[in-house]
Amino acid sequence: MRLRDVERGGRWSTRLLIQFISMLSGVRLPDAARVAFYDRDFISPGLGQWAQRTMRGPSEWSVAERELMAAAVARRNSCAFCIGAHTAVAMRGMDPQTVTAALEDPASAPISPYLRAAMAFNDKLTVDPGLMTADDARAALASGMTTQQLEDASAVAALFNIITRYADALNFSIPSDLDFGKSAGTLLKRGYH
Repeated sequence: MRLRDVERGGRWSTRLLIQFISMLSGVRLPDAARVAFYDRDFISPGLGQWAQRTMRGPSEWSVAERELMAAAVARRNSCAFCIGAHTAVAMRGMDPQTVTAALEDPASAPISPYLRAAMAFNDKLTVDPGLMTADDARAALASGMTTQQLEDASAVAALFNIITRYADALNFSIPSDLDFGKSAGTLLKRGYH
């Protein structure tokens, strides 16, 4: 369901800000940003801080690898907005063909064994969380990833299992691939604040 005040901004100052940013960037301000401008408490400051720390904070995973993981979770959850947004960001830091291959079939994609294992772990965490056991963590660690990498990858999965659901619940508009590409630069530069 699209909320009118989220779409246009609840206060007139927010409406002007949304129009200004859209005009300046040449792209309709994505709904993820509109939700944040709508009411800082709507998704809570904690979610934004968690997203920033998970996706841009210190990690042995690159930003592009974390964005690829986010896109993979979004794909499993069939969230078109998040698939497009996070695939576009991942493609800014990784070879686009590698990103596409990893999203289609991580098991045969030209990615590191530990990224492959992280994606498999996150896939099970997304699809069958009740079936997760210590054996899943041991298998991921056997690929060569560190415990911290596993924790960081799990945080990406947890975060985007929440975000994909609110994006779909609020019926986020799906930009064109060109607009996703333009917005990717902003998301890379600005992060998730």
